[in-house]
Amino acid sequence: MDLTEARYELVISVDARRSGEYDDIDKPRMRERIYRVVETAFAHAKVTRDAVHMEDRGDGVLLAVAGRIAVSRLLGLWTVELHENLRDENRALKVPLGLRIGMHVGPVRHDERGISGRAVDLACRLADSAVARQLLDAEGADLVLVTSNSLYEDVVRGGGKFIEPARYNSARLTLKEGEVTAWFHLPGRPAPAIPASAEPPAADSPRTPIPVNIPVDDSGSSFIAHGDLSVHHDNTYQQGVHIGRKGGGE
Repeated sequence: MDLTEARYELVISVDARRSGEYDDIDKPRMRERIYRVVETAFAHAKVTRDAVHMEDRGDGVLLAVAGRIAVSRLLGLWTVELHENLRDENRALKVPLGLRIGMHVGPVRHDERGISGRAVDLACRLADSAVARQLLDAEGADLVLVTSNSLYEDVVRGGGKFIEPARYNSARLTLKEGEVTAWFHLPGRPAPAIPASAEPPAADSPRTPIPVNIPVDDSGSSFIAHGDLSVHHDNTYQQGVHIGRKGGGE
């Protein structure tokens, strides 16, 4: 196989919610359920097994679907079937299985050990994002689907069978590779409200304090406040607030 060749494929990253909380007895059962709902959805969507590359990820599955399969079928029928299969599984469980699905189309390289490429990295980052995690819990949902911006613009926005763009909402994510726009969807529900605090600044990138020059009287006297003043609770400033250098050459 020529490793320099890349195929444009749909990459799907499937992750289980809070998989670390499963013990050694329950984790194999959780994994069985993931494979069952994923593979049954492929069968119902009439996507043959030879069109899908599948890698085990311990607490999830990494998939690449051949370009001959319409992406709209995966975003539409396959996602609907996956959600319904998951709901059926969860009816008998005290602790429901929750899944985060990341999707992106891009160049994918295959070798004897699996797949690689930036498209793979992005799909995995989308599924693992803080927004996806928080939405799944905050909404009490079984499934959250996260698509890349390009996938949304190229396929979702145009709609289609079982694809409802009005039920998606976007958010900016800060990933290792930089900031990206992602689109979030909870199957069977209206467009989700994006949590305001879903993507906090990275721990190794603290916010730079901004000096604030606050006049205290009409004479122009002022003091300089240092620190992060970007978050406050019902503060009311009785005087004008000037941020940055004042005029007059100061």
